[in-house]
Amino acid sequence: MTLLDAPQYNARRERLKRNLTITGIVLAVLIFFGTIFWYLDMPWQLWHLPSEHRINQFFAAVESGNLQNAYGIWNHDPNWQQHPTQYAPYDFTQFQKDWGQASDYGTIKSHKIIVAKSVGNGVVMGVDINNGKTPLFLRVDNKTKTIGFSPVELYTGP
Repeated sequence: MTLLDAPQYNARRERLKRNLTITGIVLAVLIFFGTIFWYLDMPWQLWHLPSEHRINQFFAAVESGNLQNAYGIWNHDPNWQQHPTQYAPYDFTQFQKDWGQASDYGTIKSHKIIVAKSVGNGVVMGVDINNGKTPLFLRVDNKTKTIGFSPVELYTGP
């Protein structure tokens, strides 16, 4: 067979081969990363990042001793001092008892979010405070961005 006797170029067949090759590569990459995400349970954790950031901001303010700022983060209202009667059910004096130096945890020096899960219209998080034995469960409301104590406790494992 000489160069002049070569088979005729089939554009349709070449296009099909190219598309199948690209599809195979894309599927292999998706399966690879999907397996990693599934194994590490990452996609679900990524959904909770805004709520986890809010809890971390709150605890950073508590750990630094700035309880007024922490109370503003708790209520998602940095100007809470201009209308304190709005927060009468959980006022600042009760907040100081719960989160100040005289709280059940003493002076809060460290925290770590150990579990987070969407429950209803919010995110419930188990927070380990000062390397304690049992986590405290807090809830961040997705709509109002307020923080509160959660009636739901999540399984944290053995």
